[in-house]
Amino acid sequence: MTRSFADRHIGPDRDELARILDVVGVGSLDELATAALPASILDGSGLEVLPPAATEHEVLTELAELAHSNTVATSMIGLGYYDTLTPPVLVRSLLENPAWYTAYTPYQPEISQGRLEALLNFQTMVSDLTGMEVANSSMLDEATAAAEAMTLLRRAGKSKSARLLIDDDLFPQTKTVLSTRAEPLGIEIVSADLSGGELPEGEFFGVLVQVPGASGRIVDWRPVIEAAHERGALVAVGADLLALTLITPPGEQGADVCFGTTQRFGVPMGFGGPHAGYLSVHTKHARQLPGRLVGVSVDADGNKAYRLALQTREQHIRREKATSNICTAQVLLAIVAAMYASYHGADGLLAIARRVHARAAAIAVGLDGVVVHENFFDTLLVRVPGGAESVVAKAKSSGINLRLVDADHVGIACDEATTEAHVTAVLESFSTGLPSGVSDPGGVPSVTGGSIETRTSEFLTHPAFTSHHTETAMLRYLRRLSDKDIALDRSMIPLGSCTMKLNATAEMEAITWPGFARVHPYAPVEDAPGLLRVITDLEGWLSAITGYDQVSLQPNAGSQGEYAGLLAIRRYHLDRGDTHRDTCLIPSSAHGTNAASATMVGLRVEVVKCRENGDVDLDDLRAKIADHADRLACIMITYPSTHGVYEHEVAELCALVHDAGGQVYVDGANLNALVGLARPGRFGGDVSHLNLHKTFCIPHGGGGPGVGPVAVRSHLAPYLPGDPLEQGSHAVSAAKYGSASILPITWAYIRMMGADGLRKATLTAIASANYIARRLNEHFPVLYTGENSMVAHECILDLREISKRTGVTVDDVAKRLADYGFHAPTMSFPVAGTLMVEPTESENLAELDEFILAMTAIRAEIDQVAAGVWPVEDNPLRGAPHTAACLVGEWDHPYSREVAVYPQGLDPARGKVWPAVRRIDGAYGDRNLVCSCPPLDAY
Repeated sequence: MTRSFADRHIGPDRDELARILDVVGVGSLDELATAALPASILDGSGLEVLPPAATEHEVLTELAELAHSNTVATSMIGLGYYDTLTPPVLVRSLLENPAWYTAYTPYQPEISQGRLEALLNFQTMVSDLTGMEVANSSMLDEATAAAEAMTLLRRAGKSKSARLLIDDDLFPQTKTVLSTRAEPLGIEIVSADLSGGELPEGEFFGVLVQVPGASGRIVDWRPVIEAAHERGALVAVGADLLALTLITPPGEQGADVCFGTTQRFGVPMGFGGPHAGYLSVHTKHARQLPGRLVGVSVDADGNKAYRLALQTREQHIRREKATSNICTAQVLLAIVAAMYASYHGADGLLAIARRVHARAAAIAVGLDGVVVHENFFDTLLVRVPGGAESVVAKAKSSGINLRLVDADHVGIACDEATTEAHVTAVLESFSTGLPSGVSDPGGVPSVTGGSIETRTSEFLTHPAFTSHHTETAMLRYLRRLSDKDIALDRSMIPLGSCTMKLNATAEMEAITWPGFARVHPYAPVEDAPGLLRVITDLEGWLSAITGYDQVSLQPNAGSQGEYAGLLAIRRYHLDRGDTHRDTCLIPSSAHGTNAASATMVGLRVEVVKCRENGDVDLDDLRAKIADHADRLACIMITYPSTHGVYEHEVAELCALVHDAGGQVYVDGANLNALVGLARPGRFGGDVSHLNLHKTFCIPHGGGGPGVGPVAVRSHLAPYLPGDPLEQGSHAVSAAKYGSASILPITWAYIRMMGADGLRKATLTAIASANYIARRLNEHFPVLYTGENSMVAHECILDLREISKRTGVTVDDVAKRLADYGFHAPTMSFPVAGTLMVEPTESENLAELDEFILAMTAIRAEIDQVAAGVWPVEDNPLRGAPHTAACLVGEWDHPYSREVAVYPQGLDPARGKVWPAVRRIDGAYGDRNLVCSCPPLDAY
């Protein structure tokens, strides 16, 4: 029998599915749909527009044709995007390695030490190059990093001013995203030429400048920084990390914050992303950093160990008071960048930087007299009055894309891939466009540069950057790190709310193809017909699947999709004259980013209560609507609910809000329980963001990349984010199509599954979740169920009473699961003291049963504690996880070594997972914050 792709994606086969459904108490998947979902929202239409399911090889052939239709020109456009030569060892052993790309966010640090060490390397790299003490473990892109820098300056500074001063020479896309973020927050942006060192009149809370600027000029920003500080303003500098190997880093010039991108450190342009942005600060502002921060702590045996510090999921704690709505990063790309720096080392990066500068200098010499700025690194602004278009066109005919700045100016950016032949071709492109009196350039002069080399401080001196310069060393380093982690290539990751499903190889294969990976996001539109076809197809398919009218793929994370959706709602009300509508209702069970996103668009958050069964309390909703009727902007709900239940009154909830003049935002985090069964755009939603890194198979990559498209009904379509190169377009990311290079993953998934496969996947995920709920309910009560005692695609196991009786906590259970070779479910969200389990459709019955067996065995161990056989403070759960090293020392525990590492219920055939460290002391790490590679003597 020939198996379809859907058969290989969906874990349980026909016989296994029959057994699962038997335990759940239904006779078929269709019967399950009727039992689990409200009849009022069941909707099997819309998917008929999807193409029929194709095989893996058919889809790869189609993608190859699309990739080949793109023009991989020599890109010399610049503006923060540069061609780069990714070392093949990093392509094969990291970027294309499921041990790295299928890993989850390192919230369980004991089984995430490999990616945490790699992220610490990233932080060290950024800190070293920028001259700052602390960097976070990546931002979403450069423009959003600049926006986060803006709000950090306002938060950390003492100025009462609402004005931000920016230099005219910032990248245009950065200006646009800054403008988008500033307007709802009441921030006034003032733009001026600051290269002379003087500030305009007035007070400012912050100043943003860039080195090199969009025009390529290099400015010594010390006078501006000193002048800003004298007025009580803080300063953020956008800096190119490769340039900082040569020029004095901003941290040494007195800057308070640095931001930028690490794209040119081995991460392909990919038509815009994904790329790891960065943000770094001095130590005094470390606790103001948004996003994730890896820190050094100690484990139970006193050994050094890594963990996320301070900001870990702060949105769930601080909600609307969070410093940012970002709850993801660009982990996989940050690790690529860090390993690129590790592979080349300081000397290698210096050599690359000098070569890039020499190429630019060669062009400058050849165009002597028409280059605008004397000091530059890699980018030149060339004055050709009235001739810019002809120069760009001639370069294009030679296979080179230059930047058309305006009718009189051309931008030229060199990079790691620029050759002498490219220099010659660029010079020849100016042969008919030069003003009179300038000689026709000929040949390629030998220029080495050196005048811009003002950096005197060392960088990348830690062994992480001096020990892996051969391929053998790097290959083994990457393997050694990945062996310390649990990813989907080793076992099921049963995280509720996160949908850790199969990321099939056929979906992943195309992302490193040059036709997708080496296209500049601002390349001429005719260069990218294949990419635009993928984008157009996805926009249509996702609209059909969700029931909305239009989709924007620009948001490059779920948080950005939330922000874009709420921004659309706000702008819709403002355009209608409803300036008073500023209240956002959010259920108490909601994901913390909902509240943070609402605050970022200038909305006031009002919390709606939930009933004991987890549903939104409609009586409280009616009361809140009555209290805020004239001010109601919207409600944010997640469906199925964050509690993992299909709420049967969702249509009524939407109608209540609509009748009061509000809009309904449906968080798409749990869309894996709806595809093919119900469409939020048809049961009451006005806008949703979709997590392609959950439902649609883009892998989590250790905590990123992600894609969070925003889907809207037609009345909100005019308010979707626009082209970031156009001021006033309300763009939320630096590139028009966000992380375009990974969109072929979702395209391939939908194309191979087809309508029937997508529907079956959804129903199988629901069946598996209900199977686990039925099997484990007697050991760990399932907290919430809907009608017919059904859950959706996830279930919440309640340990609160168990913990109260025995002292065994959810942390103990989570750490003990590592000894069984499993990643823990989601801990204490949305309810403290619980575990939320989501099996997805990809796990077969044997894997589900192994997890159930492990949880059942853990319950038996808890019973031993309850019976007094083991004390609360010293038992296999409290001692977990157990390392190989702990077995060879003195053993004074009341349980045996065998019980510690080979507990009952562990199938030896699975292969033993050995956690790299014992339980980590989080409080110690926060008290003693170390966020860059510690010296060797610290170990």
